[in-house]
Amino acid sequence: MSNSSAFPDWHGTTILAVRKGGKTVVAGDGQVSMGQTIVKGTAKKVRKLAGGRVIAGFAGSTADAFTLIERLEAKLEQYPEQLARACVDLAKDWRTDRYLRRLEAMLLVADKDQIFTVTGVGDVLEPEYGVAAIGSGGNYAFAAARALLDVNGLDAETVARKAMGIAADICVYTNGELTVEVL
Repeated sequence: MSNSSAFPDWHGTTILAVRKGGKTVVAGDGQVSMGQTIVKGTAKKVRKLAGGRVIAGFAGSTADAFTLIERLEAKLEQYPEQLARACVDLAKDWRTDRYLRRLEAMLLVADKDQIFTVTGVGDVLEPEYGVAAIGSGGNYAFAAARALLDVNGLDAETVARKAMGIAADICVYTNGELTVEVL
């Protein structure tokens, strides 16, 4: 993660957001690894914000992610009920502020209607299919969720849980200890 070899090689995290049937779900695994060692298996990387109207999940440096989540909360207070505007404003600050620019994390942010991936290079991406994922197992969870999305009888939470299970089976930096939040 860091450019300096003085910092440990931290890996881990799969965060997945799924919208289906009027529900939005964000799920995150609990594994944090340092090199080849699992240092924690029950980390909570998904939380509700804005009085429970927004869910944010993070991948990357925990301290950096908490800084970004605090900034996002301030933007949500500044722009209530305007998730897109809050995310764009955060991304703009993140890219232009000298301190924030050094933060090494990504956010997956959702409300009942929208999902956004927010990055430090100024990206605010809204998925086309109602599915987005970040982190080391993100591509696996994303592919699994896309495949499961059209299966009849599976709601958003079931899709998210099954996709995260598949990612945990494939990615060594992802486990099955999930935090799942639903809107």
